[in-house]
Amino acid sequence: MKALVMAAGRGTRISRYIEGKPKCTVDIGNIRLIEYTIQKLLERDVDSIGIVLGYQSGILEDILSGYPVEIFYNYFYEVTNSIASAWFAKEFIDDDMIMMNADVFAEESILDRLFDMGKEAILLSDSSRREMADYKFYYEDNQLIKFGKGLEGKDISGEYVGIARMGRNFLPGFKERLNKLIKEGKYNMWWEDVLYSFVGERPIFVEDVAGNFWAEVDFIEDYERILEFRKERE
Repeated sequence: MKALVMAAGRGTRISRYIEGKPKCTVDIGNIRLIEYTIQKLLERDVDSIGIVLGYQSGILEDILSGYPVEIFYNYFYEVTNSIASAWFAKEFIDDDMIMMNADVFAEESILDRLFDMGKEAILLSDSSRREMADYKFYYEDNQLIKFGKGLEGKDISGEYVGIARMGRNFLPGFKERLNKLIKEGKYNMWWEDVLYSFVGERPIFVEDVAGNFWAEVDFIEDYERILEFRKERE
């Protein structure tokens, strides 16, 4: 099992609250978010971790220097989105994979579940966050049907968590589609858009993690929720 963590983005919505540093470097209680993620993945016997850097990469290089990770770079982070980050790390994507965004905090119970999933492509969702969801999923029988920020009403099953798992047999198709989208100039897509592009062609499954804590550091309120959760667990 490998893990690829996307850490190239700038995070403009919360930047002024964290002195312009990369979102994944926030202190979540005696540890930085990116270090928490790496440590929890290594504890679960992830064989290899790749990190894609871009914005203020020097800060993250210093933090990561003590960890057994492989670093990739998206030097075009200001004019591309995370699909480009995945493309720059495409040679790393060659085994059962966890792919996730570096600004996501997930409690250990969520990470544990990633290792028990037998489907070839699974995205995590939280059905308890229908009303306040940012990026929304609609799924039936745990298969993704619709996705996007504009879903409304009964077309919302849950909020996307920012983590996916893919089996090695799915990866040739994933990488072929990734290359195709890049060649078409779709640099402003997210890496998840590669998975979404298969909806209707082959099953993309959804795992509901409602009842488990997670948060994406997009806004200061998200960060405060993480700090409160961590404080309660001390």
